[in-house]
Amino acid sequence: MPATSSAIEGLHRCVAPASQAFTIPPAWYVDDELFAEETNAVFRRGWVGVGRAERWPKAGAYAAIEIGGVPVVIGRGDDGRLRAFANSCRHRASQIMVGEGTCARFRCPFHFWTYALDGRLIGAPSMQQTPGFDAAEHGLIDFPVAESHGFAFVSVDPDPPVFATWLGDFGAHHAPWPLAELRMARRRELVVDCNWKAFAEVFNEYYHLPYVHPDSIDENYLEPDEPESSSGAYATQFGRTQGSGGLLDDDRHLQFPIIAGLPERERTGVRYTWLFPNVVFAAGADALWMYEVYPDGPHRCNVAQTVCFPESTMSLPEFTARAEHYYERFDVALDEDIPALTQQHAGLQSPFAEQGRFSYLEPSVASFAAWYAQRVLRVHPAAPATPDLLGAPSRG
Repeated sequence: MPATSSAIEGLHRCVAPASQAFTIPPAWYVDDELFAEETNAVFRRGWVGVGRAERWPKAGAYAAIEIGGVPVVIGRGDDGRLRAFANSCRHRASQIMVGEGTCARFRCPFHFWTYALDGRLIGAPSMQQTPGFDAAEHGLIDFPVAESHGFAFVSVDPDPPVFATWLGDFGAHHAPWPLAELRMARRRELVVDCNWKAFAEVFNEYYHLPYVHPDSIDENYLEPDEPESSSGAYATQFGRTQGSGGLLDDDRHLQFPIIAGLPERERTGVRYTWLFPNVVFAAGADALWMYEVYPDGPHRCNVAQTVCFPESTMSLPEFTARAEHYYERFDVALDEDIPALTQQHAGLQSPFAEQGRFSYLEPSVASFAAWYAQRVLRVHPAAPATPDLLGAPSRG
């Protein structure tokens, strides 16, 4: 069923500079039919972040995930290349792999059709008597994959945009950090009872800090810098901190060494970045912490928290013990965010919930709202044409 005219009209109000824009209409956070339209426009078009490429460290490493309702299996081949396939057997479409781990090949549990790590069908029991059957024509359907700056991306779009254009000038803004060289120290998965957009939004704004985190991390953060203009499907903002942004106030003396080569400015704060649509991360002076956010319907999302450090830090004798203080800071903030998010989601479901306006402390959220609105409006047949925001300056 098509989106209501009021929901579409509301999206047009998002496509504006942050000082003039409105928030995404509440219906897009809670309505099942609008969620289906969103899925098609946002997750089945363009590129979707699937976390750190290091999650697949060697040949045979795999993970089964879902992108826009499409079951996908991502794995690293014997040639070192990361690949993604439709997680549906070419026989009768059973899901082939579940969970994550390491394997020598992909094998469907239903009738044991077996595929090489590059997707070729290499085993099909009892198919010898099927006239005209050619195994070469029944390999797994593959999807484009990109690895960049240590992150991995997959597209289930039949005609995906050029990845370099999608990422735009991301590399220039993040050049001070050796992003590709940072290593995963922790990955934690959880389920949160809120819309996926709301979870990503709260990570990217300073406005809520004194109200949701008054006794934990608020004092760590000083007034953020003005958001930089950027091109590509992301938003970013840098802000100075009191000591490490990755530690609670009482633990500042346990800060790990500054990442080698960081310029003076980057040594004093944290850059918060949103890789649209679903990956958010903070590049600090000593660590990187991030979340992947995957929708599970409009009312719930699956979240993965990842924490990364330089190899030199992880080789310190005291690393394991001191890293626990970083994990505590991230978990404390998350435990404070989740009740606020579930309460927000309850309010979004009210028939009287309406669009709001943005504070100057929410420029990245406004940038996402404009990008999101443009993505949905582009594929909606009843919507008037809108400017293409991919590649336009960030709405700061």
